[in-house]
Amino acid sequence: MNEKTEELRDIFTTVTDGEATVTQSQEDTRGSLERDDQTDEERLENVITQMRERYEFDTPLSTDELITVAESFYDDESDAEIAADLGVEPDDIFEARMSLHLVSEDDADEVDLAAIRNREEDNATLAAEYDVSEARIRRYRRVAAAEDESRTANDRYRDEFDSILADADLSAQMTTDVREDGLEDATEGMETDVDF
Repeated sequence: MNEKTEELRDIFTTVTDGEATVTQSQEDTRGSLERDDQTDEERLENVITQMRERYEFDTPLSTDELITVAESFYDDESDAEIAADLGVEPDDIFEARMSLHLVSEDDADEVDLAAIRNREEDNATLAAEYDVSEARIRRYRRVAAAEDESRTANDRYRDEFDSILADADLSAQMTTDVREDGLEDATEGMETDVDF
């Protein structure tokens, strides 16, 4: 070492409380769509546990069953299909989805939720006005309440579900696309019309 380098080294060790070197191990990592080491199931369980702690769930379903509800919802399964898979009533699935803020576009497609959200009339009055059953009005009001609850939480839980389940679908699709593209490149120009 020359004199200047030695002087800089002395300043460095003085500033860093006597540490002669400061190094951090680094490793080459490949890119990934995963945010952490938790599995999707663990991440879903974490979100549902947080929601159970924050809100009172009116559902007989276990956390594992609620995970199935969320996954099936993102797989575009109907309440009836999910209920059949879990051996429960479709109304239990609907209530579970509302508790998880998993509202679909067709949950209240026949009525403007904003129009009934703050109405004080009873269900019978609204049912007559909208020419639907009281059960349907109760359902619409539950959807509106779930949306309000979700907005109050800045859609945080719905965004978490989107992140976990939509990203999982995206990751799987990208992996499939990469494999297919690689296979196409590898077989390009090969004669595949072989008769045995």
